[in-house]
Amino acid sequence: MAEAEATVQGELIEKVIKIRRCAAVIKGGRRFSFTALVVVGDQKGRVGWGYGKANEVPPAVEKAIKDAQRNMVPIQLEETTIPHEVIGEYGASKVILLPAAPGTGIIAGPAVRAVCEACGIKDVLTKSFRSHNPLNLVKATILGLQQCHSRTELERLRGVPLS
Repeated sequence: MAEAEATVQGELIEKVIKIRRCAAVIKGGRRFSFTALVVVGDQKGRVGWGYGKANEVPPAVEKAIKDAQRNMVPIQLEETTIPHEVIGEYGASKVILLPAAPGTGIIAGPAVRAVCEACGIKDVLTKSFRSHNPLNLVKATILGLQQCHSRTELERLRGVPLS
């Protein structure tokens, strides 16, 4: 089905990662319904994911976008990359995110790439392990990105200067 379609609404960027079709067998044949996995971000350090279900594709995508906008979380960025290496895990999926030099680009699969682009990361190296389920990869990536802390934030939390 559709993979990583992007649209811009206002200042938010929306990326459709996966659309799935489900069939329920009834007396007259099959009744199809659709699910959509969407990532929404402002490209300034905020990102959210949403999941929507409906009998047709456009309403499923709309529901997913609304869900994603409600569940946006802040991400700590350092210019165009992340401050340090992080590991995100969700379910059977595991994602390692490494900071990269400017100009490297986003080295990632479609699900992780959509999350990184939506939150404004331009240079990052990633590797996904175990399950490659797009929903679990998106959740693992966002959980990993939430673990990022800037140097000044760590100094404040620990109460000591990191020289």
